[in-house]
Amino acid sequence: MTKRRLPLGIQDFAKLRKKQCYYVDKTQLIYNLIDEGECYFLSRPRRFGKSLLVSTLQCLFEGEKELFKGLYIHDKWDWSTKYPVVRLSFGGDCDTPELIKGTINNQLKNIAKDAGLDFSEILNPSPAETLRNLISTFRRTTGLSVVVLIDEYDRPILNVLNQHDIAIANRTTLRNFYGVLKDCDQDLRFIFVTGITMFSKTSLFSGLNNLTNISLEPEFATICGYTDHDLDTVFAEEMKEFDREKIKKWYNGYNWLGKENVYNPYGVLTLFRKKR
Repeated sequence: MTKRRLPLGIQDFAKLRKKQCYYVDKTQLIYNLIDEGECYFLSRPRRFGKSLLVSTLQCLFEGEKELFKGLYIHDKWDWSTKYPVVRLSFGGDCDTPELIKGTINNQLKNIAKDAGLDFSEILNPSPAETLRNLISTFRRTTGLSVVVLIDEYDRPILNVLNQHDIAIANRTTLRNFYGVLKDCDQDLRFIFVTGITMFSKTSLFSGLNNLTNISLEPEFATICGYTDHDLDTVFAEEMKEFDREKIKKWYNGYNWLGKENVYNPYGVLTLFRKKR
């Protein structure tokens, strides 16, 4: 294994692969995930690879076959079908209901534009209805079910936890938005939602009660993060410069009921870059 570029700060799967960066192959877990169900939620800390996982799912469903060359899933996936994907992130400025609605509409507008759709025919005063219109339009124009990927679902609430009234208003806005996905079930192929906090089905996702929480399922405990095996194989060249046991003591402290602990990717990559 030769040295590659460190993917520090890279959350885009296509960019990571095109730049020939190190990549820990998570596609067997992704394949198992998709094979077992259609609607999931995953909670992990910040900078743990959630956005990269969402980006990988997007590239997979959009049929970017070349990006997966050499990975587990490459010869197992049906690349003939390229699904329409609606990918949303709340990583920007979403601290009020108005900003949340603006963020949603801007992202949906760009998705529609990239697909060659007339957004003016899809737009509705309610972001939830705009999403419903976009999903139904995709289904009608392509004949294919739609994939919905939502990253950092809870950030608009976490950012304003010390402002109770705004936090409640943001939660209500998001609940109404996410609830429309349940109504669109017949038009959806796959849903994947990530965040930091563990959701309560009686509050934020009350309308989306078919969401399966895999955050503490041992089978998917390593879907984000690096294992000891990953460090000793994928990062073997980088590891030559360090005390193996010291790295394990400092960084190998995360576990979600799996058989082995995992390392925070950002922490390990920063170690490799700074050499200390």
